[in-house]
Amino acid sequence: MGTISINGKSIETDEEGYLTNIGDWDRDIAGELAKSENIDMTESHWEVVDFLREYYQEYQIAPAVRVLTKAIGKKLGPEKGNSKYLYELFPYGPAKQACKIAGLPKPTGCI
Repeated sequence: MGTISINGKSIETDEEGYLTNIGDWDRDIAGELAKSENIDMTESHWEVVDFLREYYQEYQIAPAVRVLTKAIGKKLGPEKGNSKYLYELFPYGPAKQACKIAGLPKPTGCI
C-alpha cells in the first residue's frame, strides 16, 4: 500500500499506484496520478478518462484495451477508437494508464 498527498489529504493507493477507493477520485487527484505517469493532461486525455469513468459506472468493470478501443470508437468516432491514437495519449498502455488516472481498478488481463 502507498499514499499520495494532495490538498492536505492522504489518498491510499495499492502497490501499483491505483486508488484503493474509487470514491476518493477527483480531477486534482487525477492530475497527480497523471504526473506520476509522466503525462501532461490535455482535453484528449480527459475525454478518455471521462469515458472510462462513465463506462465503469455503467458496467462496474475497467475495460481491457481491446474493449476500450472498440467502445471509444463507437462513442467518439473511429479516429479516436484505435490503438495508435490511444497509445499516443497513454504510451504505457491505454487501459492500464488511463484507468489509473481515472481512479479505477487495474483492468482485468493487464500485466
